[in-house]
Amino acid sequence: MAIERQEIKQRMSRIVKHNGTIYLCGQVAADASKGIREQTETMLAKVDALLEQAGSDREHMLSATIYIKDMALFSEMNAVWDAWVPEGYAPARACVEASMARPELLVEISVIAAVKE
Repeated sequence: MAIERQEIKQRMSRIVKHNGTIYLCGQVAADASKGIREQTETMLAKVDALLEQAGSDREHMLSATIYIKDMALFSEMNAVWDAWVPEGYAPARACVEASMARPELLVEISVIAAVKE
């Protein structure tokens, strides 16, 4: 099966599809001047849009890796995450504290999902 890449940039593709699996590049907040709740909400809204574009949705997420600037923000981020993930469809997930690409960014996510059949 061929590899399909969408929105190809110099360093990455925003979406890569292969064998019924969708890989999203890391997503960050739409407005990095906001707090962790707002950054998480807008980051997840971007994930929703990319999953839809790729032919998937939250219920088909397989894995999520979350990078958070400071673990002191973990519970606030999780409150938004828990409300966003449909009950019974939580993906495999890891969350690690990490230095971010820009100092104002508080959270980033990378998602792998299955194509809806």
